[in-house]
Amino acid sequence: MSNIASNLKYLRKKKGLTQQQFAEALEIKRASVGAYEEDRAEPKYELLKKIAEFYELSMDELANDEINEKWKPTPRSNASNLRVLSVTVDGNDRENIELVPVKASAGYLNGYGDPEYVAELPKFSLPMFNQGSYRAFEIKGDSMLPLPSGSIIIGEYVENWHDIKAGQTYIIVSKEDGVVYKRVAFKFKEDKGLKLVSDNRNYDPYWVESNDIIEVWKAKAYISTEMPEPNPEPTMETLTAMMSQMQKTINSVVDNK
Repeated sequence: MSNIASNLKYLRKKKGLTQQQFAEALEIKRASVGAYEEDRAEPKYELLKKIAEFYELSMDELANDEINEKWKPTPRSNASNLRVLSVTVDGNDRENIELVPVKASAGYLNGYGDPEYVAELPKFSLPMFNQGSYRAFEIKGDSMLPLPSGSIIIGEYVENWHDIKAGQTYIIVSKEDGVVYKRVAFKFKEDKGLKLVSDNRNYDPYWVESNDIIEVWKAKAYISTEMPEPNPEPTMETLTAMMSQMQKTINSVVDNK
């Protein structure tokens, strides 16, 4: 359960700010501050990031820790260690994009650091990816819909894990789970490493420990043989639900004036 509401209220009072002063500092409405502190709404990612920076906290601490008089910041995970990557190059000394098919995923856990193994992987190049190190991974399953099963994710190698950003998607290679494509929710809270979520909400989020992670690749593009379906026309039921939600939002704003 998130501690955002109680933390926002405690931190604001500790800093000696009124809701209006805090709202002006963050360039938001005072009514929004009240809604956040009363747990009637949660700030979106960009605002949560801005609030964390305002209080000089990590987003993980702001969202998950129970911040009070006894609270102390947790030591940061040593996620900045640089890692050596095995790559292949073409005849012009430009790095290839190696492809890791699903059937090769298990072997990749043992061979990722072996230049001979990497050299045996299928490889290709794309003109838009000529700066940096890239690798392609085939994904299976429906956990990241609307991306269809069988899609190929092209990822850019993340050398420094402090560059990982919450809210973005990555290929995570770990000892326990192998190769997975997920969205990062929170990163490096204590020894938990990364909290990963699926875009398909039927799948539960989970943590992967820092010392279990082998490689991280930031998703940059995908290749699929399936063409996207057109967005369905809204039904009367969905329009009614949208209108109902809008009315609740309006009532909430009016009540807080």
